[in-house]
Amino acid sequence: MRVEARCITQGRLPFNERIGLGEHGAIWLSGIGAEAARAAAEGLRASGATALMSFGFAGALEPSLRPGNLVLPELIHTGRLLEVDLSWRDRLRQRLPAHISVVGGILAASAGVLTSGTTKSELAQATGACAVDMESGAVAEAAAHAGLPFLAVRAISDPLEFSPPTVLLDVVRPDGSADLARLLPLLLRRVLTVGTLLRLAADSRAACSALASVARLGGTEMGIASRNSVSSPASYRGSAR
Repeated sequence: MRVEARCITQGRLPFNERIGLGEHGAIWLSGIGAEAARAAAEGLRASGATALMSFGFAGALEPSLRPGNLVLPELIHTGRLLEVDLSWRDRLRQRLPAHISVVGGILAASAGVLTSGTTKSELAQATGACAVDMESGAVAEAAAHAGLPFLAVRAISDPLEFSPPTVLLDVVRPDGSADLARLLPLLLRRVLTVGTLLRLAADSRAACSALASVARLGGTEMGIASRNSVSSPASYRGSAR
């Protein structure tokens, strides 16, 4: 989503297109969901990426995980377990300061947004995962198929007890931005409350802060020379989000 991409660059990115970032990296703003992420991963691979990273938000499956906690999983659960590149993960982890709360474990792939604590708890029980997202599984599978190193960097944006309401999914554009023309009527009819939006915004800011720290402090492991620069495409690491 755009909000996730802004944790790496403030440049205005075109949707669903590879853009070179820094000296050795590229970014692809894929939008939400596995199919979009898979297409982005394949596009990055076809254009010469030699490693793939899934970067963005995740939902907590454990009550101890709070917004802003960083998840660097060792395994991705897609129905089978796929490993990340552990040496790459460890190098990135070593660049992060102690005050950033980092957890490992299993990151689960979900076909849809989980909008209740019950569905999150059921997924945790079925997979043993600590967190969930909709894109990392597809990128991990594309990397495994191509024989490329893979890494997932995900920050918790919604805790176990608080999830995006189902009605909000109808007002989100493909790139993850909100359609105000659809959002405002929901607020006026009080189908969606301002309090809910404020809570979602606060949790997203906490997640963005963690991701921005990763991009700033671990940029060399992401192929980023300058965090806020968008340059001509040419690189070896690809990041889909």
